[in-house]
Amino acid sequence: MLDSFYNFFMDYLEHVTSLNFILFFTKCITTSSNKRINFIKKIIIMIQTKGYAVQDAKTDLAPWDFERREVGPHDVQFDIQFCGVCHSDLHQIKDDWGGSIFPMVPGHEIVGKVIKVGSHVKKFKVGDLAGTGCLVDSCRTCENCQEGLEQFCINGSTATYNSLEQDHKTPTYGGYSNTIVVHEDFVLHVSDKLDLAAVAPLLCAGITTYSPLRHWKVGKGHKLAVLGLGGLGHMAVKFGVAFGAEVTVLSTSPEKEADALKLGAHKFVVTKDAEQLKSVTGYFDFILDTVSAPHDLNLYLSLLRRDGVHICVGVPPTPYEVHAFSLIGGRKSLVGSLIGGLPETQEMLDYCAEHGIVSEIEMIDIKNINDAYDRMTKGDVRYRFVIDMATL
Repeated sequence: MLDSFYNFFMDYLEHVTSLNFILFFTKCITTSSNKRINFIKKIIIMIQTKGYAVQDAKTDLAPWDFERREVGPHDVQFDIQFCGVCHSDLHQIKDDWGGSIFPMVPGHEIVGKVIKVGSHVKKFKVGDLAGTGCLVDSCRTCENCQEGLEQFCINGSTATYNSLEQDHKTPTYGGYSNTIVVHEDFVLHVSDKLDLAAVAPLLCAGITTYSPLRHWKVGKGHKLAVLGLGGLGHMAVKFGVAFGAEVTVLSTSPEKEADALKLGAHKFVVTKDAEQLKSVTGYFDFILDTVSAPHDLNLYLSLLRRDGVHICVGVPPTPYEVHAFSLIGGRKSLVGSLIGGLPETQEMLDYCAEHGIVSEIEMIDIKNINDAYDRMTKGDVRYRFVIDMATL
């Protein structure tokens, strides 16, 4: 009976709070001495972590203390110096997509400095700059994982937060915190050539736009339209220009034209202006659609040349409605892309270091995170908030 009781609580230990640890310890104090020693060890070696979390979909982000696992043989622990604020953070704390796990510590654009490595770690050493993006694990055995496309893990990848570890019971907590422990295969090297704070958004906004442009081989001789100039769109402009394409920004906001041209775009089209839109009908080889608000794809498909490709990376709240003739009339393709695998994300970071590419950011104090979310909802950010974790 005691053994069953003990095992139940040991299993539950994987995701309970410090207060619960104390309660469990009190209840289990009558177990055998060896079991007590192991039990105490498990409590002591958990890493006490400070962060900001929401307790449910209706509350604001607030300080919250929690535990991370101790560094295992293949793990890397790094202190978080900066964490980007992604629009998907807002969607997930509000449970807009369903299935949110609470309490939730958001953040998947994480950079910092390594403070501890496991005994079998080969890729990192203490003092290295490191980053972690949207993923912290996957099955590593399926076809997609074997090809370095962990984001498409057939058995289910593990997101950096609002997800479950591969044991399917331990919740993951993200980068709005002071430290993180990640398997070395899901940690990325970050160059000291770049502003570390401005590197953070590359781990989501950067790879989300880099990956499709590379996959569809967008480059010299191509006409690329970037639909939407926000956190994703501004990175798409930078990469498109760097790859040699002619880049046009399509936006509903005429006031963003100066920014678009400053970022390197060659042209700017206000999509609410019928004449401007008509002038680029059948013009583009590719459209990279970064918009997460509802919009009419049929309108934009008409801007593609024959065999043109419309690539969706935004996540609108309602399903797309596409007329068949919008596609078959010009043998056009409507496709999607989701972040990038670990090898490609490292490739992107190396490319950015070589070419001096970073995100345009506004640094914030974590105590102002809820105000930043309000501003993000209104589109009042140029172009990515980044939290200075020294303010935690």
